[in-house]
Amino acid sequence: MNQRAMIAAAAASLLSSALFSVPAFAQTAAKEKCYGIAKAGQNDCANLSGTHSCAGQAKLDNDKGEWKYVAAGTCKQMGGLSAEDAKKGMKS
Repeated sequence: MNQRAMIAAAAASLLSSALFSVPAFAQTAAKEKCYGIAKAGQNDCANLSGTHSCAGQAKLDNDKGEWKYVAAGTCKQMGGLSAEDAKKGMKS
């Protein structure tokens, strides 16, 4: 086995062991819906008003009825709203 092949095999072994050693909580980090932060065309799914039911169909930036998934606990820091807050904001 030549030197390049040995180095490639060692690198592949290290990378594969690193992938398997990632903690389970890091792979499935908790997410929450965050309303009012999605840019136009970058929402994750249906809006609150029911005018569309697909991702990527937001017409306005930061529309209170559009949402994106974010890491749990970060929505308020981004200036976003919970579902309940967004519903209240749409009624008024």
